[in-house]
Amino acid sequence: MGRPGRKGYSLPQLDVPDRSVDELLPAKMQRKAPLDMPELSEGEVIRHYTELSTRNHGVDSGFYPLGSCTMKYNPKVNEEVAGMPGFALVHPLQDQSTIQGALELLYKTEKELKEVTGMDRLTFQPVAGAHGELTGLMVIQAYHRAKGEERTKVLVPDSAHGTNPATATMAGYDVVQIPSNEQGLVDVKALKEALDEKVAALMLTNPNTLGLFEEEILEISKAVHEVGGLLYYDGANLNAIMGYARPGDMGFDVVHLNLHKTFATPHGSGGPGSGPIGVKEKLTPFLPVPLVEKDGADYYLNYELPQSIGKVHGFYGNFGVVVKAYTYLRMMGKEGLKQASADAVLNANYLMERLKKTYYLPYDRVCKHEFVLSAREQKKKGAGAGDIAKALLDYGYHPPTVYFPLIVEDALMVEPTETEGKETLDGFASTMEEIAEAINKDPEKIKSAPHTTVVGRLNEVKAAREPRLRWKRDDLK
Repeated sequence: MGRPGRKGYSLPQLDVPDRSVDELLPAKMQRKAPLDMPELSEGEVIRHYTELSTRNHGVDSGFYPLGSCTMKYNPKVNEEVAGMPGFALVHPLQDQSTIQGALELLYKTEKELKEVTGMDRLTFQPVAGAHGELTGLMVIQAYHRAKGEERTKVLVPDSAHGTNPATATMAGYDVVQIPSNEQGLVDVKALKEALDEKVAALMLTNPNTLGLFEEEILEISKAVHEVGGLLYYDGANLNAIMGYARPGDMGFDVVHLNLHKTFATPHGSGGPGSGPIGVKEKLTPFLPVPLVEKDGADYYLNYELPQSIGKVHGFYGNFGVVVKAYTYLRMMGKEGLKQASADAVLNANYLMERLKKTYYLPYDRVCKHEFVLSAREQKKKGAGAGDIAKALLDYGYHPPTVYFPLIVEDALMVEPTETEGKETLDGFASTMEEIAEAINKDPEKIKSAPHTTVVGRLNEVKAAREPRLRWKRDDLK
């Protein structure tokens, strides 16, 4: 690409005395040879990067069955509001009298989320879901220690998100795994056998990662509280129950939310996120400082929490993400949030009922916003979940989550979200059926997919352990 002498820029006439590079930079800081870069016109540069941008896949370019887990509808108006100068240009070191609007937004967002979750106080400092998990467990740890108790164990169901046991371990706890029963729910009998005075908390997702609502949650809550433990709510699946059920009413003491998913703010490729936690009143003294308070007509940052675990992030977390979430909350309103949950559940059940005719459904029950198929029958014929995920790329679909949760063989977790229409769902279902039929006839065709993407199958282990994040000329390696 390009040709010597071609330029993609133009500079104004020099209006200062011309000086040589040798006068300005010592020799040791100068290149020994000219920078070997392609010489391109402005148009060629723009076309190059525009073409690269089209290789990305997101909700703006196609169906994304990873759903609210990673990427759901992100209204563009959220970006417009977050970009308003009063929000985008505010500095965290400004005097509080000059940021009353920003503090009011944090205060009101907390009020809205308290109503959604049934919690008494929230902090927006954690900047991701896993960060919220760690903050939540640190608060739980501080609570128990304040009571003079040194509890050492955290219980985690075998259907839990992988971050749960990782977070508990990072917080210094021993992790005890609780099995699921035949219905895909927490085995309450096994849970009760694991409960004792050393249990600090049970970490639970409801609905769980199979998309199933833990129907015995009140009995679970009662049993954990009877031994002095607390309930931690992983909010990754809150998208299924907004407006219908609240973690606080189920008995949960701590909840983390993923503003970057449930409340419609972009999160592809790792950020920026926001993982606020909400707590019941008894845990409020241990939250990170500061909390946003209101004194008459004025808002202020309250640092007077002597039992606080301290700060877990600079300033007040990712403020811009909170602005987007607040915009979403105000636009949707109570009824809008309920409708979003209802539509997400309807879409998931519609897809599940159709696809279970082709793929094995291990837990054949009404699901919430997601469901988990097994590709075990396709695997016997030569191509499993990973191959199906790769084949979907050829049809223009982002793959669903695969091989998770671990309790389902060759798992395919599908989460369509509330914003997809029937035509899109039917198109995805038809493609999944077409891939299954192709496996019946010629599994090697699916095993070698994708065939239409810029790169084919990568060695995923090597790509993860030896990432090559930039191009280098072979003779310079």
